[in-house]
Amino acid sequence: MFYWVVKAILGPVLAVLWQPRAEGVENVPRRGPAIMVSNHLSFSDHFFGPLPLPRKITFLAKAEYFTGTGVKGFLSRAFFTGVGQIPIDRSGGKASEAALRTGLRVLKRGDLLGIYPEGTRSPDGKLYRGRTGVARLALEAKAPVVPMAMINLEKIMPPGRTVPKLGVRPKVVFGKPLDFSRYYGMEKDQRVLRAITDEIMYALMELSGQEYVDRYAQAVKAEIEAEEKEARREQQASAKDERRTRRAERKDERRTRREARREEKRARKASDRADAEEERARRDGDA
Repeated sequence: MFYWVVKAILGPVLAVLWQPRAEGVENVPRRGPAIMVSNHLSFSDHFFGPLPLPRKITFLAKAEYFTGTGVKGFLSRAFFTGVGQIPIDRSGGKASEAALRTGLRVLKRGDLLGIYPEGTRSPDGKLYRGRTGVARLALEAKAPVVPMAMINLEKIMPPGRTVPKLGVRPKVVFGKPLDFSRYYGMEKDQRVLRAITDEIMYALMELSGQEYVDRYAQAVKAEIEAEEKEARREQQASAKDERRTRRAERKDERRTRREARREEKRARKASDRADAEEERARRDGDA
């Protein structure tokens, strides 16, 4: 119920502020289970993806959305719980198996299940390699897979931005359902799972127009974070060297000024001695 209340409130607001477009809504089944697979560009994917559909999409959301602290954590937890999103542990192993079983329960109810095969948001707007859990779900649930391509969403809320940007018009394109019935009963064959996943990612690439990178987004994110950390470290080291250089320069300037004052003092003393000797010589001459 809360899902439809939130949608009724947010829908008109999103429509006025961003004027989102949608294509291929007719490709989404009006009833029965289906797996809605989407590229993941932004936090706002959760809002604009389901917006044009008359059916609810239950997403398998990362557990971090439900475990935050403070006011932000409370609001995030309340929102995702209220709209029926399901937290999953993405650490792998038994956690991945539990997520799969959770997704199967959603599909067995005849609902739409939303999944981001990349596993995390794209760090740079490109489309990354999909994880094969979506293929296992498709085979075990015997449900159609509907590609759902997000376009321009990364411009509204890029990583690190908390306030949505206006002046960007997002778009969602729903592709024709993908039928993998030819692979039923082969959900334990890793080559089959990879082939299905790659076909899904290819469909998303065609719909979204993104550049495809055959690497996992999480690995690329880790590399980017490591590079940024190293850049900050080098910047801090450079700033430290610069401060050390400035201190050395100031020290040299003070030393130069002291030497100049000492030299000036010696020159005055020498001048005073010369004047005194000249005065004595003059007096001796007068005598």
